[in-house]
Amino acid sequence: MVKLSVKDVYVAKGQNLKVVSKEEKQTVYHSKKLNLWYGEHHALKDIDLEMKENEVTAIIGPSGCGKSTYIKTLNRMVELVPSVCTQGEILYRERNILDNKYQVEELRTKVGMVFQKPNPFPKSIYDNIAYGPRIHGIKNKKVLDEIVEKSLRGAAIWDEVKDRLNQNAYGLSGGQQQRICIARCLAIEPDVILMDEPTSALDPISTLKVEELVQELKENFSIIIVTHNMQQAARISDKTAFFLNGEVIEYEATNHIFSTPTDKRTEDYISGRFG
Repeated sequence: MVKLSVKDVYVAKGQNLKVVSKEEKQTVYHSKKLNLWYGEHHALKDIDLEMKENEVTAIIGPSGCGKSTYIKTLNRMVELVPSVCTQGEILYRERNILDNKYQVEELRTKVGMVFQKPNPFPKSIYDNIAYGPRIHGIKNKKVLDEIVEKSLRGAAIWDEVKDRLNQNAYGLSGGQQQRICIARCLAIEPDVILMDEPTSALDPISTLKVEELVQELKENFSIIIVTHNMQQAARISDKTAFFLNGEVIEYEATNHIFSTPTDKRTEDYISGRFG
């Protein structure tokens, strides 16, 4: 009888037993042969990406290459554009989210989104964070208080706002507003956090705080971030996908992408020859 280390677990499937390391990360998203058109424009071409849990995946590439379009397919926000047509599959936890039977409301309780520009609601800081839980039926004030504090702590902004929770979120700085938006996202306890250039409108100090926060959050969440900032991608991500003209040119561990890229187009983009 083979003796297994404590790092191994058994996964039974029928009569077969598969030994899987506890350190093996599960797949969160897997796009398979994903194509997308805006009318006649072929915006995404045969995208095949597999992203793991508790990792930061960066998506880089020049303007118009399909980065934001792709990330918006992951929570089906792209469907808000009337002329959009898709082919292929996007598996989230092994379920195809493009299947008509998959309820978009169910998906968006598991997949949160943080946008390029901070977009707090014109409400108090407290009501911004409590908004999602209230929509999901939580009315108990004590429970809401706990969620608000936990979410603000999770977004590393509790100490800055704990004495002004009843003040309008618009009174905060841009960097603080963005962290409020992250806290609002955390309040619904998502599985994945999508970020579409979340620091592009922020000053360097606020950008650093958000980057540090991303590193902390990946302990409990899977994060997919679109960024134009090569240094940011290199600092915070575990894997990087380089998009160009709607295609994935290269997808590897970030240190590989930035030190020894396989494709010359990747090297040219990272070195600033175009983009």
